[in-house]
Amino acid sequence: MTARRGETWAQEVLFRRHARMAIGLAHRLLPHDGDVDDLVQDCFVQALKRLHTLQNPQAFAAWLGSIVVHAVGKRLRRQKLLSRLGLRTPESIDNLSIASPTAPGEVVVELRRVYGVLASLPSEQRIALVLRRVDGMEIPQIADYMGLSMSTVKRRLKTAEEELERRR
Repeated sequence: MTARRGETWAQEVLFRRHARMAIGLAHRLLPHDGDVDDLVQDCFVQALKRLHTLQNPQAFAAWLGSIVVHAVGKRLRRQKLLSRLGLRTPESIDNLSIASPTAPGEVVVELRRVYGVLASLPSEQRIALVLRRVDGMEIPQIADYMGLSMSTVKRRLKTAEEELERRR
């Protein structure tokens, strides 16, 4: 693989091929973070530096996705800590960022509620729930992306679903 040898053009091809997927994943996990593009760029830098460790070059997209998921988890934990310490105020939910301008009012209200619940969940429950409910991933794929066992993912999903249902 020429990207492994540091060929700039090959690395650029990887970026162009996978950037949309990585940015979309990061936006779904961090819908109110204006620095998502920077986070994804940092993930690409990290991936390209560690490209030599990738066993199967065909698995680059999934591998990059797991790097994005780990970076998002770290960002979510940091944001919660800063909020607890009073160094960061929770962001309000912007209707325009979560729903189409033509969406019915009840849909916007429901989306605000769901995003409010998501914001209160621990980061790993939140990530697992978004990967399952929004991205439609199966348990084994979520486990790969999150670097967890399938039983741990199932527990996190069950707890998140119960909290979502409880607040409904």
